[in-house]
Amino acid sequence: MAKRLLIDLTKCDDCTCCGVDCAYFYRSDARDHGILKLRELATFLLVCRRCEEPSCVAACPFEALERQEDGVLKRHSMRCVSCKCCAHACPFGTIYPDALPFYLTQCDFCMGANREAPPCAGTCEKGAIEYRAVAEGEDEDIHLIGEHLAVRAAKWERENV
Repeated sequence: MAKRLLIDLTKCDDCTCCGVDCAYFYRSDARDHGILKLRELATFLLVCRRCEEPSCVAACPFEALERQEDGVLKRHSMRCVSCKCCAHACPFGTIYPDALPFYLTQCDFCMGANREAPPCAGTCEKGAIEYRAVAEGEDEDIHLIGEHLAVRAAKWERENV
């Protein structure tokens, strides 16, 4: 069983200012930005309500937010100016304004780095980030996203009535 970054969105949401260390190779002075990108990805995949007519997409004056065919939102960071109109337009409050920085660093999961764990896992003061072996089905609220990321969150699912 491979080790993954495990982000607990509930703990992450309680935090007012992310200050984890980040060792992103191309921007070593980055603090929290890699985690913000992972948090955005997890939120769009698991928490977003995937509206048929998303008001967040319509509210963006720069067409930086797109609803993909599967309903998952995608933010085009080169178009986004962090005006946060999408966050204000979301009727469910699932787009967090603090998670939409103007400059966003992509997380590389510290791949190729010669260390036991990424620095973000040891520096989160809320304990929202762990680096450990995670198995699918270990917990109903843990969802595997890609090869290197797992997220603990209650997944929103539409009920057909």
